[in-house]
Amino acid sequence: MPALAAQAMSFIVFAGSAQFVTAQLVGAGVPGGIIILTAVIINLRHALYSASVAPYLKRLDAGWKWLLAYVLTDEAYAVTITHYHQGDNVGRKHWYFFGAGLTLWATWQASTAVGVLLGTQIPVSWSLDFTLPLTFIALVVPSLKDRAGVIAAITAGIIALGAFGLPLRLGLVVATLIGIGVGISIEMGKRRRAVLPGEVSNIPLVPTNEVCEISSEKPGGEEGV
Repeated sequence: MPALAAQAMSFIVFAGSAQFVTAQLVGAGVPGGIIILTAVIINLRHALYSASVAPYLKRLDAGWKWLLAYVLTDEAYAVTITHYHQGDNVGRKHWYFFGAGLTLWATWQASTAVGVLLGTQIPVSWSLDFTLPLTFIALVVPSLKDRAGVIAAITAGIIALGAFGLPLRLGLVVATLIGIGVGISIEMGKRRRAVLPGEVSNIPLVPTNEVCEISSEKPGGEEGV
């Protein structure tokens, strides 16, 4: 891939995993339509990220939403959603999102330029391909704070390994959807169990004033002293 095309892709796409796969497919001579479809499928997880942060950004105008959508990445989402869950500075949360995304964007562009210029100087024996999954693990593990999240992550990991051979990297999408479904199911079950102990019986209760009147009567129907 030409150096200018690689830098332009980093500027336009701004999605590491999609860029890595696209570069591999371009090198293999895969048709352009397949390459675009593959990149779209890989980036479907960003729709889930957007749905997660949407409640915090619903008051923003369209311009802000488009801008934040552009700088949304795995890393930006991880640090932003963690900050949002802290519940402070609700009115300025979009600035935190933008700051995190812009910092990552600038770093990514500079890193791409360095890689284009110096990448061929790095020995193949270094096997730097492992850095991408290692980054995802470092982002995900600290955010697993409850049972539903842990089980969802483990399930998604197992499915991703089992479905690794699916074409167009569909294994990642399948693993993501199943993991989310498992997590949601566990959360819904937890909420149902939390509601059951507090449910009110269907047997009508006797008003307090009637209880007082009944208790003041003698067995023969006469009022007590």
